[in-house]
Amino acid sequence: MRAHLTRVDAVLVQALIAAALSFAHLHDVAMAAGQDGWKAWAYPISVDLLLVAAWRRLRSGNTKAAAWCWFVIALAASLGANVATAGLLDLGNVPAWLRILVAGWPAVAFLGGTLLAHTAPKTDQDTETNDDQADETETAPEPPAQPAAIEAPPAPPPVPVPAALVDHARKVAAEHRNRTGTPIDTPTLRARLGVPAPMAEAMGAHL
Repeated sequence: MRAHLTRVDAVLVQALIAAALSFAHLHDVAMAAGQDGWKAWAYPISVDLLLVAAWRRLRSGNTKAAAWCWFVIALAASLGANVATAGLLDLGNVPAWLRILVAGWPAVAFLGGTLLAHTAPKTDQDTETNDDQADETETAPEPPAQPAAIEAPPAPPPVPVPAALVDHARKVAAEHRNRTGTPIDTPTLRARLGVPAPMAEAMGAHL
């Protein structure tokens, strides 16, 4: 038990030292970029809070793409400040691009924190609801089969017409055309020849 507490205490002390150094480096860079007074102290807090919020969202297992994006942005800001204070940057003559980055950081941090805070993770109830909907979709009954279409009755066989009757019908039709100037119709042909309607229609097909 004592060994476990010693190990935890050592990790905690190491984390506090690292956090204090990173905090101081961010403060120094903000001061050098023209952010004096309380504003210089607010920059380290903003970076660390965004880093923690992104890490918590990564641990939650939801919206990992957005969480990784903001985690990398916050980590780059923290790591960049730590590297800049290692003598690679003249804090007495900060370049304009660094001043722009420092001045624009509050808007970036506000956007990232808002998106991470207001993107609600999926709960167990939402997951169960989605699973139930998927099960209902999979087990949905198939629609009843449509009844087979009723086939149309076969067409009646053609009525046989003697050749002599066909020749007579042609003569009657020619006489009708010469007299009236129009082709003879089936009812007239039937009346002139005195035959049934099917036979008259069959003869009309030969005219």
